[in-house]
Amino acid sequence: MVLNFRQFCAHNNTFKQKAFHLLIASALLLSCQAAIAQQVYTLKFATLMPTGTAWSKLMDDWVKEIEDKSKGRIKVKMYSGGVMGDEPDVLRKIRKGQLHGGLFTGYGIGRIYSPARVLEMPFLFKSVDESDYVREQMMPDIEAGFRKSGFELLGWPEVGFIHFFSTRRITSVDDIRDLRIWLWQGDPLGEAFFKAAGIDPIPLSIMDVYTQLSAKHGSIDTVYTSTFGAIALQWYSKLKYATHIPLTNAIGGVIVSNRFYNKLPADLQQLLKTTGKKMGDDIRLNAREENRKSIGLLEKNGIEFMFDWDEVNMDEILKIRDDAALYLEQTDYIPAEMFAKTKKMLTDYRNNPANKSNIKPDMAPPSSN
Repeated sequence: MVLNFRQFCAHNNTFKQKAFHLLIASALLLSCQAAIAQQVYTLKFATLMPTGTAWSKLMDDWVKEIEDKSKGRIKVKMYSGGVMGDEPDVLRKIRKGQLHGGLFTGYGIGRIYSPARVLEMPFLFKSVDESDYVREQMMPDIEAGFRKSGFELLGWPEVGFIHFFSTRRITSVDDIRDLRIWLWQGDPLGEAFFKAAGIDPIPLSIMDVYTQLSAKHGSIDTVYTSTFGAIALQWYSKLKYATHIPLTNAIGGVIVSNRFYNKLPADLQQLLKTTGKKMGDDIRLNAREENRKSIGLLEKNGIEFMFDWDEVNMDEILKIRDDAALYLEQTDYIPAEMFAKTKKMLTDYRNNPANKSNIKPDMAPPSSN
């Protein structure tokens, strides 16, 4: 078929129009992709951890890794040392969108997904190997619980073994009952433990502890924290004694709000998950090492450790633990089925001849990880 001149021109114009439209569409697509690629997301992140510590250094490394690997698409504004308030204050600001994430202790975790705190029940685990095993088994459920509560769990660090520190000697459970012990205000697990032990604590925000320890007639004379925490928070400088016996192996969590996380492209979500997990693992291992080192540093600075396992009635200790668990079950803070699942995992672990558990909880036992 032979086209006449008019037909040829019309056909040619149609082709040019289609080519032009295709060119415009391609340009728009490329510009949209470029805009998405260049969009910058600012992550506002808060923690109680003071600057200048080993843990804050690991967090600084995490920030640098995120910003470098995202090629500047994620910027992190870090608020350390409690400048955004206590953990409940930080959570309120996250829920309002004023902050996007934080590093939390078990206290803050309990306000997001309280069943996770079964991992820091007093006198439950005999070693960090036991707690590591149970944590790994339970992590899918814990991550799902966080997600349902509006948060993405990035990493799982660890505060470490918690001890009583006091201005007064502690040689028995009865001695502890006579002390003016701080309770982290609004902590259901702490309340349950002290109620089970017959102790009447003094509730305060963690932000007020140092002030009260420093005051001539302060309201408290006894606190509980890890050995590293006692140094990092400078509480040790106002105290004289500490217990060998630890209460629990305290947990932590690196979290961001789903509101922030779900806005990120898939590659940046994966970057946060990968680097957050590594940071949590690094802090957990570092905490175990720093807590061991801190025992010697505290002793050199005049802290006397006392009240060891051979001075305690284990039946009394275990009754306190079980009574505290019952209180928490009754309020559904930690459901009964969560305790049952944890106990079964522990039984399975302890019945495996390949696993070795300490006879009683240790100050800071080494991990196989």
